Amino acid sequence: MTLDTFFSLKFWIYMGRLQIGLFLYGVAVSLMLEAHIGLDPWSAFHEIISIRSGFTFGRISQSFGFMIIIFSWLVLSVKPGLATVLNMLTVGPWIDFVRVQDWMPEATGGLYGIIQFFGGISIMGLASALYIGARLGAGPRDGFAMGLSNKLGKSLRFTRNSVEITVLLIAAILGGSIGLGTVIFAVSMGPIMQLSLRICRVSLDPSPSFSLTK
Repeated sequence: MTLDTFFSLKFWIYMGRLQIGLFLYGVAVSLMLEAHIGLDPWSAFHEIISIRSGFTFGRISQSFGFMIIIFSWLVLSVKPGLATVLNMLTVGPWIDFVRVQDWMPEATGGLYGIIQFFGGISIMGLASALYIGARLGAGPRDGFAMGLSNKLGKSLRFTRNSVEITVLLIAAILGGSIGLGTVIFAVSMGPIMQLSLRICRVSLDPSPSFSLTK
């Protein structure tokens, strides 16, 4: 990244958009965690490791994000971008911060839990649109799936689904929170994210606008 890029207004507009997206992503995960009806594969995995280790959910998410970035870089030749690093550094702490706020609702499952979970997914769709629209690189887990796709010569859909299923199985074996929310996430996250991208007029062009290596 050049100094001209760093001091450009366009860069900081994208950075602001990215940071809002990462914060909302933390809010979305927090809402789903506190809905208590089951979780998406990665959240279920992070939660059970958090329970077993005694570290916070956010710290576990951050730690695994860091390990995934290093593995993807050294083994899969996926260089981290700005969004990759900032995702790892900020989403976990945002989750830990948001979950303890007085305004964060906590459902006990049932209908209220389902409504809250859908609220979390909807916010995650918006967060993803803001995040992707910033075009500052992929998140650690997205980059990992893309790296595997290139390495194995398989489609991104295949490698992403394979990773998600593997993480889900590990979480289930360890006693993670697998339930109705897991099914809701699997069925609805794709359409909600697609709708959010369309509403926000976000292109699916994966090439970053700015790079750490230029």
